[in-house]
Amino acid sequence: MSDLAIVYSRAQNGIDAPLVRVEVHLSNGLPGLSIVGLPETAVKESKDRVRAAILNSNLDFPQRRITINLSPADLPKEGGRFDLPIAIGILAASKQVSSDRLTETEFVGELSLSGNLHPIKGVLPVAIKAAKCNRVLVIPKNNGSEAALITKGISKTAKNLLNVCAWLNQMEKLPNAKSQLSSKINTLADLSEVKGQVQAKRALEISAAGNHNLLFIGPPGTGKTMLASRLPGIMPPLTEKQALETAAVASISGAGFDINQWFVPPMRSPHHTSSAVALVGGGSHPKPGEISLAHEGILFLDELPEFSRHVLEVLREPMESGKVTISRAARQADFPARFQLIAAMNPCPCGYLGDKERECICSQSQIDRYKAKISGPLLDRIDMHVEVSRIPYKELRANHKKIESSLHIQKRVCLARNIQLKRNNGKANAQLNTLEMDQLLDISEKNLILLEKIVSQLKLSARAYHRVLKIARTIADLDYSQSIIQNHILEALSYRCLDRSR
Repeated sequence: MSDLAIVYSRAQNGIDAPLVRVEVHLSNGLPGLSIVGLPETAVKESKDRVRAAILNSNLDFPQRRITINLSPADLPKEGGRFDLPIAIGILAASKQVSSDRLTETEFVGELSLSGNLHPIKGVLPVAIKAAKCNRVLVIPKNNGSEAALITKGISKTAKNLLNVCAWLNQMEKLPNAKSQLSSKINTLADLSEVKGQVQAKRALEISAAGNHNLLFIGPPGTGKTMLASRLPGIMPPLTEKQALETAAVASISGAGFDINQWFVPPMRSPHHTSSAVALVGGGSHPKPGEISLAHEGILFLDELPEFSRHVLEVLREPMESGKVTISRAARQADFPARFQLIAAMNPCPCGYLGDKERECICSQSQIDRYKAKISGPLLDRIDMHVEVSRIPYKELRANHKKIESSLHIQKRVCLARNIQLKRNNGKANAQLNTLEMDQLLDISEKNLILLEKIVSQLKLSARAYHRVLKIARTIADLDYSQSIIQNHILEALSYRCLDRSR
């Protein structure tokens, strides 16, 4: 005599959630429970949690030989997410719950010894995949607000194992997952709080409109960090697709995300002591790093030369490709990493090179070593280099109510971004490749010759030349101009202060 039950669940692999078949087989023999299918330690320990949860829920734990197979066998399984499907499989195989709904349902959740369900991380990718397969997803109650973001699927929440058993036996209903979005308006730091710095604010607006990378250079206390922290308030809101991708990365990271801010582009500000693994991601079980957590948002690197040069160099490839692939002997994981880099640095170690108020005490060799920490290829990938100089104290007394707010700037940015998306087949200007630029950039031969002449004098690389063109295109979009004119080119070149000084 033998009994078999099959329950569907999902594993975690990067931001993907591959399907796992939990096969439970009961047979005669000495009582025991074995789990096969490449389970990690937390999964192997689930047999003790499941046994206690079933008994403490006043259900019978079969005194038979129990074999649990997690298929596919070559996919590593980790975490406590398989507790609930394993328990349901044992109860279904022992005929304590009905199997009628098992083929159209997926289960994830960690069980306590009392039978209560605890939340797990990475529910959002699971909910996305379950919705695509037209299956109902049963999850812990505390994961409900996250799963409710997927409006096309059906997610049901349960407090404990008994609730799930009663639902399978059609004795009671499980509530649908409900969103906990607050009606409260989220307030971001406003650009009107930054006094002066007209050119830096203009550069920030262009950066937001075209998704361009930006580097602020200036003495301490001139507002570089303050300016960068206000970029999310002027950027276009995320689309639903972008918000789901961003939330999925945050969901699997374990840090979680603010459900009320999921349409706001994320901003990550790692400390300069961060390692390359912290930025890119990694570990024996690959986890996303800071650049993936900044997906569709902003990666702000303050005190850029203080980062290790090796750490900065790992940014080069993701800045071009928009993704990160982390390979290990047993598995490989892909994480999205389409971020906008905003950085800030001082002009020298003491910070006062070129400052009118204070004298620089650094030697030329110290300045050269300081600047050499940032490689040429990395600087070449930063579209705009902008000086943020000290402002007169009289400007600090200005009434901030007269300064343009982030909301007004965001309206212009959104209009310019919409122009780009329609013209560029859904891409911002900074994301265009060379072929797309040749087809979509409207510039006269006269202005092109002017640009080539200046670029030749500045000895810019081909990459920098194309980036100047993209910036000019964004400036034209902000001016609602169909073609790029001379003023747009000259303004774009004014945001390459490092090239001009060289």
